[in-house]
Formats: sequence, structure tokens, C-alpha cells
Amino acid sequence: MPTLLITHPASLNHLNGTGHPERPDRIRAIESILEQEKFQSLVREQAPLAALETAALCHPMDYILEIKNAVPKEGLVQLDADTSMSPGSFEAALRAIGGTTLAVDEVVGKKAANAFVAHRPPGHHAETVRPMGFCIFNQAAIAARYAQKKHGLHRVAVVDFDVHHGNGTQEIFWKDPTLMYCSTHQMPLYPGTGAANERGEHDNIVNAPLRAGDGGEQFKAAMETRILPRLAAFGPELIVISAGFDAHKRDPLANLQFVEEDFAWVTRKIMEVADKTAQGRVVSVLEGGYDLEGLSKSAAAHVIALMRG
Repeated sequence: MPTLLITHPASLNHLNGTGHPERPDRIRAIESILEQEKFQSLVREQAPLAALETAALCHPMDYILEIKNAVPKEGLVQLDADTSMSPGSFEAALRAIGGTTLAVDEVVGKKAANAFVAHRPPGHHAETVRPMGFCIFNQAAIAARYAQKKHGLHRVAVVDFDVHHGNGTQEIFWKDPTLMYCSTHQMPLYPGTGAANERGEHDNIVNAPLRAGDGGEQFKAAMETRILPRLAAFGPELIVISAGFDAHKRDPLANLQFVEEDFAWVTRKIMEVADKTAQGRVVSVLEGGYDLEGLSKSAAAHVIALMRG
């Protein structure tokens, strides 16, 4: 089965203002590098528009409608100090959800081996009723709940290697023993959560914080000693990857020293667990990554690993 790539032009219409690091050029850079000949076997689909009820798997409808009603007719509106919406933002956010749930359908339905959803805005900072950190809705968390509701899966895990801790996914999963959240991230750093002793009500949260300056060696140690054994023991039937590439050494928003091969390595390791517990089912969704060269080359390495290249 092929690897599936899901995108949509609407993601370019979500604007955050001049000079904002979370910008449309992030998607353009990824799409450009994935046009290379070695990616020609990717199956490419466009993200559908998710129903509001799908977003409601993790966010109350009152919150969803509040976001919808806040969309400006022109210019920008601030949701928090870091998070803006433009006239195209709500469609972009719903297509981010729609692309992620389509990926779940195709992977669980055995039409694709795995999938990468290259969308924006990102999602892992979005809490149940709080947009923050460039994020409006939490696509990775929604994907997990959607897999349970639509396809009857019992245990789903999210593995997050973005340089920032996914406080939103942690908050949404905190009380749910059927969901696991695992994260490596720089600490201290925004948003200030993600300590190793934050474990969830059912010991279903696994945080492995890294220090500024850490690189591939420390990352591999954290994954191999803390996260991968716990992930395998949980026995997920689907693994969702919150694929942030801002731990790359070029990234301007943090201080980890990853290189492209580190992202390829972790992708292969996650796939090894998925092969044992989840029939190989992996859905990867784009989170951060703000240096365009570091982002595009890292995303390419990630996708090559998904293609088992």
C-alpha cells in the first residue's frame, strides 16, 4: 500500500500577519520539496471540509461556534497573544481536521499504508475550550477520538516530537485511559507544561523533556528509555504523530539541535511499534517548524521514512 499525502490550498489562506513565523510559506516549502522525483509514488488527496460535529469530538459546540463567529470579514482578529484568525482561517482549520480524519479513514480502511497531513494551522496547543500557541482546533486529538468513534478502535496514542509541549493534547487526554499522549520537547519553554511528573489520571501521559542544546543523542535516549517502551506496552491500535519539526537546529523559536536524520529515525521507531500493535497504522499531522529549510528537509526525511525508504 502507498503512503498518502493530504493537503489543501485553503491552508494558505490562514494568515497571522506580517513577520509571523506560522506563515503560508511553511506549506509551500513542504509541497515544493515533496515534488521531487523520489516522492512520485505518494498518493495525493485534498482535504475535505470537516463537519462541525467532528471538531466537537474534542471541543464543545459552544466553543466551535464562538470561533466561527469571531472570524473577521477582513484583516485579522487576535484569539490570544500568538494566535490570529483571518477571513480564511475557519475553512483552513476545518480542512485541517477533515484532512486528518480522511487520513484515519484511508489508513484504517487499508487504502493507504500510512499518511502525512501537511496542513495549517497546527493544533497541539489547542485545549478543550482554549485556542493558543498558533492553534485553534486540536487535529491530532480529534483524529484519535474519531478513530474510536468511527472505526471502533479502543486504544489510540499520539506521539509528539514538536519542540514545544502539546499542552492541549495532554489536557484533552488527561482523564481518558483509552488514549495515550507521549511527548519529547524542550523545557523550560513555551507553554510551560510537560514535566516528567505530569502523568495523567490513568498514567497515560508520558513526558520526556529535553534541555536547551540537546540533540539527536539525548532525543534517542529519551525515546528509547521513556517513550517507546511505554508506547509498546499501551498497545495502540493506531498511532497519530504530532510531527513538529521545530526541534531542528536551524529553527528560530527554540534551542534543540536535531538534524533531518533524527526525524527519520524516530519515524522508523514509531512505525516499528505500529507494526507490532497497530497493523502498521500511522497517521502523521504537521505541527510546528519555522525555518523553511529545516522544515522542508525534515518533513522530507519524515515522509521518506513513512514510505519505508
